[in-house]
Amino acid sequence: MNEIVTVFILYFTSFFTLINPLGVMPVFLSMTSELSDRERKNTARKASLVSFIALIAFALSGQLLFKFFGISVNSLRVVGGILFFFAGYDMLQARLAKMKFDDAAATKKYVTDISITPLAIPMITGPGAITNAIILMEDSHSLELKIALFAAIIVVCLLTFSILWSAGRVSNFLGETGNKVLMRLMGLIVMVIAVEFFFAGLKPILQDIFNITH
Repeated sequence: MNEIVTVFILYFTSFFTLINPLGVMPVFLSMTSELSDRERKNTARKASLVSFIALIAFALSGQLLFKFFGISVNSLRVVGGILFFFAGYDMLQARLAKMKFDDAAATKKYVTDISITPLAIPMITGPGAITNAIILMEDSHSLELKIALFAAIIVVCLLTFSILWSAGRVSNFLGETGNKVLMRLMGLIVMVIAVEFFFAGLKPILQDIFNITH
């Protein structure tokens, strides 16, 4: 029993560190600054749910899914970098705030769109978290260890939802001007992250293509 608890703590710590919901919160706050508290809560819930489903799916499929489609984690980094860059650029131009919405249908579509990308994938469930899920699943040789892995994913996703939900209080505290400043600042940071993601994935791909050794 003590071994299972120790493993669970290890799994939880690794996922919490890689997902870093505290780091995601400012970006989430910027992208949902024009939404109501209820809409922001729905966005947090959908993003956390999609992240949970993605992590479980990758944990269960392991390398099989990547091999079947002939893709790699590095390719995911490149695509994630591109998604991040465009999202960051829109935030830098404060375009997301201008998307405040003429009707409920437009609001619902926006919430659904950003919940899936870029929030759930690749902001919350990025290449690191996906790789971690695959590796830990392969290392979990017993049913108890697999249960510990799934439990760790559930707890981290619930904590992520709670942290993102609480971002509404921060938004109310900052006010309209503060939210716009934060949006532009986080847009710049997201673009920097995007560049790091892109080249972190591109470098090993190019090395593989040109057979460059380290």
